[in-house]
Amino acid sequence: MVELHNDERLDYLLADETIKIIQSPTVFSFSLDAVLLGHFASIPLKKGSILDLCTGNGVIPLLLSRRTRAHITAVEIQERLFDMASRNVQMNGLQEQVTMTHGDLKAMQPQLGQSNFDVVTCNPPYFRTPAKTEYNKNDYLTIARHEVFCTLEDVVKACKLHVRPGGKVAMVHRPGRLVDIITLFRNYKLEPKRMRLVYPKMGRDANMLLIEGIRDGRADLTILPPLYIYNPDNTYTKEAEEIIYGGI
Repeated sequence: MVELHNDERLDYLLADETIKIIQSPTVFSFSLDAVLLGHFASIPLKKGSILDLCTGNGVIPLLLSRRTRAHITAVEIQERLFDMASRNVQMNGLQEQVTMTHGDLKAMQPQLGQSNFDVVTCNPPYFRTPAKTEYNKNDYLTIARHEVFCTLEDVVKACKLHVRPGGKVAMVHRPGRLVDIITLFRNYKLEPKRMRLVYPKMGRDANMLLIEGIRDGRADLTILPPLYIYNPDNTYTKEAEEIIYGGI
């Protein structure tokens, strides 16, 4: 039995209750963006290798383990989150498939090598580094949400470094950073190939962006249909419900 610390709780990750996940309201709890990225990313089904950067409590590797037998390596810089992710892997019996790594994504080449992964996924901090006076009182949340330990360029550079030529990089972010993302992708030879905007509901502005690029790929971007999360009555749309509760 995995031990829970402080205010941690044990939740079911998906509706079928086959995967459990340790969460904490003051340290880290996964949100919809992770679930959407886990569903959106193109991954090998049986063989290959996947790298997840900014893994948090390991939610994306747990989600991807439902879709693939490929080996998954996950990197997290915050020691407390790394510990939570490691216990999540252990609790779900995924030690042979998922390897947790504690470290800075800007300095993982000695451990992970270069161009070794078929797919790299990342749910990075969304917001530019705030002034010290604007920091969240909770350091864990500040680091998870803001570019304190890594910038968007650091993330894209790391994705390019670790994905093999022809491999894929999938990211979830905010639509307001779309131009930055496409610019950086191209600067680092990651050609945007698929993109999808996510809307809270019809008639509202998009609040999430899913994008996938191919290292050294040819220019040809496919804009997928919009994904609406809620109906007008605030129930989940059929597609959102399938993604969230259908086991991806």
